[in-house]
Amino acid sequence: QVQLVESGGGLVQAGGSLRLSCAASGRTYSRMGWFRQAPGKEREFVASITWNGATIYYADSVKGRFTISRDNAKNTVYLQMNSLQPEDTAVYYCAAGSSWSIRGQGTQVTVSA
Repeated sequence: QVQLVESGGGLVQAGGSLRLSCAASGRTYSRMGWFRQAPGKEREFVASITWNGATIYYADSVKGRFTISRDNAKNTVYLQMNSLQPEDTAVYYCAAGSSWSIRGQGTQVTVSA
């Protein structure tokens, strides 16, 4: 059974950093990504990466602050988040598959002012 399990969320002050991890089991995906959903808002794309790291995309709101990477030996994708701001507060989800149909349960990130 395919599973994506996120970890690494938490509470941090503005300007701080967190690193999220997403461990995939069941298979290796050619493309994996991160999404987030803040209270009262729609889920939004954050970043994605292909299996060889050759193609990476970021949402404009996180460019220059967030870095996505993956370790294929561990079947894990990471999201290094620096210079966090209160507007980054959200549940962060790992996703994979066509149309991002495979999703984890999410990890809460809260940034205090």
